[in-house]
Amino acid sequence: MNNNLYMKLAIKNMVCNRCIMVVENELAKLNLHVKHISLGQVEIEEELTKAETRQLASNFSALGFELIDDKRTVIIEQVKHLVLDLIRNQDNDTNLNLSEIISKEVHHDYNYISNLFSDVEGMTIEKYVIGQKIEYVKELLVYDELTLSEIAYKLNYSSVAYLSNQFKKVTGLTPSHFKQIKENKRKPLDKIND
Repeated sequence: MNNNLYMKLAIKNMVCNRCIMVVENELAKLNLHVKHISLGQVEIEEELTKAETRQLASNFSALGFELIDDKRTVIIEQVKHLVLDLIRNQDNDTNLNLSEIISKEVHHDYNYISNLFSDVEGMTIEKYVIGQKIEYVKELLVYDELTLSEIAYKLNYSSVAYLSNQFKKVTGLTPSHFKQIKENKRKPLDKIND
C-alpha cells in the first residue's frame, strides 16, 4: 500500500469531541488505523472493500452516525462542521468573511455551495449560522460563566441589543428570561430547521 494515500470517510452527525472518540473507538475495533480525524471527516490508512464499507456504515448507524458517500451531502456536512467550528472558535475575529472561508475550505464556488445548501437543507447558510449562534448562546447562558456582554463580544455581535433581538426573534424569549427559566431548550443539530 502506498503510505501517501489515505481513504477519506465523511460521517454525518459527528458534532462534538465525544463523537470523535466514539468514531475512533469503532474504527479501532475494526482494526482500522486513523491517520486524521475531525468533526465529520476521518482519514484511514486502509482502503475498504464494499463489504467492509457496508459493515462500517452499519456499525456507525447503530451509534447514531451515518457514513456519507453522496458528494452533495459531503459538501453540506463540510459546511455545517465549518460553521460550528467558526462559531465556537472565532474569538471575535471581525476579519472573517464567511463566504470566502467556506469557498476556500470546501473547494467550490460560494454561489454553488450556497444554492446547494439551500436546496438540500431548505434554509440559507446565513440562517443556519444564526441558528447555530443562538444555540451556542443558549449553551453559554446555561453554563452561566459569561455575561451577556461577554457572550455578544465572543460571538462577534455588534451589541448586546442586537444579540438580544436576534435571540428573541429565534427563540421567542429574551436572553434574561431564558437564563431565568434554565430549561434545556437546546435542539439537536439535525432538528434545527427554522
